[in-house]
Amino acid sequence: MNARSVLSNVWVIIPALDEESSIGLVLGHLPPVGRVIVVDNGSSDATAAIAKRHGADVVSEPRRGYGAACLRGLEEVWNEETAAPEIVAFVDADFSDHPDELPSIVEPIFEGEADFVLGTRLRGHRESGAMPPQSVFGNALACWLMRLLWKAEYTDLGPFRAIEIEALKSLGMSDTNFGWTVEMQIRVVQQGLRVREVPVHYRRRVGVSKISWTVLGTLKAGTKILYLIGKYGILELFRKRSINTQPEAPTPKNQ
Repeated sequence: MNARSVLSNVWVIIPALDEESSIGLVLGHLPPVGRVIVVDNGSSDATAAIAKRHGADVVSEPRRGYGAACLRGLEEVWNEETAAPEIVAFVDADFSDHPDELPSIVEPIFEGEADFVLGTRLRGHRESGAMPPQSVFGNALACWLMRLLWKAEYTDLGPFRAIEIEALKSLGMSDTNFGWTVEMQIRVVQQGLRVREVPVHYRRRVGVSKISWTVLGTLKAGTKILYLIGKYGILELFRKRSINTQPEAPTPKNQ
């Protein structure tokens, strides 16, 4: 894959909330792509100004929530009529991901081998202390439940991911906060899309964690993730039961 030529067909969405100490690092290590959209999720620091200085398009989403920020970024994608991307990628603004690994994330899609690619931290190399034990356990539990309910072969809910544009449109994403990542992965499986996991590096984030290293954030995120898995699991059960209980069509009588 000629990374430089094909990455022009990739747009990257970066949700950001008070990440002035890291957003410049993320943008500085991100390979040149078609467009970078930093969604300022109500920052009170210089996140937006620094992102603009690094050449990103900055849009505002005052509604707090990771999913709300991602949805606002997607509005920019859907509003593009003349030069829409082939692939949309998502990366965090805290520099815990390695943005320079983007080519390996999008390659399976460009090669026609996948519709959705997830950067898995649990199969890659994690810097010591990058993920607290509760995050490792929570990710493993969520993936086990998705495997139980949908035979999904995920190992992580990692934020570094990419998806083909038409596949993304088919998902109908809606979650506005902690459930965004797991909602996407459930809907990908339900749509029967081709999934590939790529091991990625993961380091300690720059700045203060808002979720993983806080008790309240961990509880909120964990509750929402389990709620969504349960919700979609129940809906799937009812759908299958409805199909199984539909009356058979009567056999036509011989004329």
